[in-house]
Amino acid sequence: MTRTYLKKATLTAVSDATEVRETVSRILQEIDTHGDAAALEYAAKFDKYDGNILLTEEEIAAAAAKVPQKLKDDIRFAQDNVRRFAEQQKQTVSHIEYEIVPGLIAGQKAIPVAASGCYVPAGRYRHIASAVMTVTTAKVAGCNHITVCSPPQPGEGINPAIAYAAKVSGADKIMAIGGVQAVASMAFGLLGQPKANIIVGPGNQFVAEAKRSLYGRVGIDMIAGPTDSLVLADKDADAFIVATDLVSQAEHGYNSPVWLVTDDGALAENVLRLVPDLIEALPALNRENAAAAWRDYAEVILCTDREEMAATSDEYAPEHLTVQAAELDWWQDRLTCYGSLFLGEETTVSYGDKASGTNHVLPTSRAATYTGGLSVHKYMKIVTWQRATREGSKSIAQATARISRLEGMEGHARAADVRLAKYFPDEDFDLSADG
Repeated sequence: MTRTYLKKATLTAVSDATEVRETVSRILQEIDTHGDAAALEYAAKFDKYDGNILLTEEEIAAAAAKVPQKLKDDIRFAQDNVRRFAEQQKQTVSHIEYEIVPGLIAGQKAIPVAASGCYVPAGRYRHIASAVMTVTTAKVAGCNHITVCSPPQPGEGINPAIAYAAKVSGADKIMAIGGVQAVASMAFGLLGQPKANIIVGPGNQFVAEAKRSLYGRVGIDMIAGPTDSLVLADKDADAFIVATDLVSQAEHGYNSPVWLVTDDGALAENVLRLVPDLIEALPALNRENAAAAWRDYAEVILCTDREEMAATSDEYAPEHLTVQAAELDWWQDRLTCYGSLFLGEETTVSYGDKASGTNHVLPTSRAATYTGGLSVHKYMKIVTWQRATREGSKSIAQATARISRLEGMEGHARAADVRLAKYFPDEDFDLSADG
């Protein structure tokens, strides 16, 4: 490729996580050994909260009473969009059965996991939308029990809007607890909750490491790093909107990469000129995050044509991918590696992050090369089954016996042998592995 970097990142989102891994490992081991007592001890230490952790229905109602009606309406609007999209996703997975050979029928069915644990961050920002995204999809999938954990504020408890959003979306229990201790509580079935079969939701590096460490013992949605976003823009794109979209995603955190890929030098220069002022106009915390992310992690890449732009995007495999360019159908057909795609100026990553219906829990750090984001499918097990007539098992048994012996697995072969002997006593079969 002949791409040119008009701005190159000085840092990458991948960092040495040894210290985080050791800290998380120690906490998980202590909570696994000592159960509720250790979880509560860490909650007091890190959350600095001595209130009730498992919220009662009365406490949830009291929290809901603090949420302005306009915000309640917005949360319900977003939840309805997420629910309806999830319901459509669920319809793409169906029970099937198929006759492999005459007399042997195989099939699949989709079974939701029994219990899910949803983590909703509330540190730097209050991630109200994460409660909607994670809980709604679990509910639509058919999970029997949904636990939500969200970090409380010292002396205040869980954010009222998060509690309201979780309840509206279908949470069975809501807990005011954060960090590693929250993930461990859901995974180990502490504080009166069932053991989660899957734990989902974004979080900081400690939450991500806890999920990574527990994967296998429980399922997880994905191992998430800092959020990242890429914009593909051509000469007809509006530089101000492109710059605004980049800044809107850079505010996530100091290490959140944003990338502009274009084939138009003038557009690139305009964006580079506009971004600093847009960052400066943000509130203090947002400004600090966006400035650091733009300074250290952002890139502006100039390509020769749209094919090179698309190839660059696929190589970066962004979590969020925006296209502000002509012939949107071409881009939709061509692009292959992204968490969620936003086609045209009329939509934006912020829509997907908050209210449009697609899920905002998405693969980061190039994980979009091999996985998609959170959906009802993440909460469902695709399992297979088979049944056969005796005649239907005849050819399968012979092939099984011979392949098993070729592999050296005599026990497997004999499981096929005995069926042939029982079902077809008057027939002789060549069941050896010899040619």
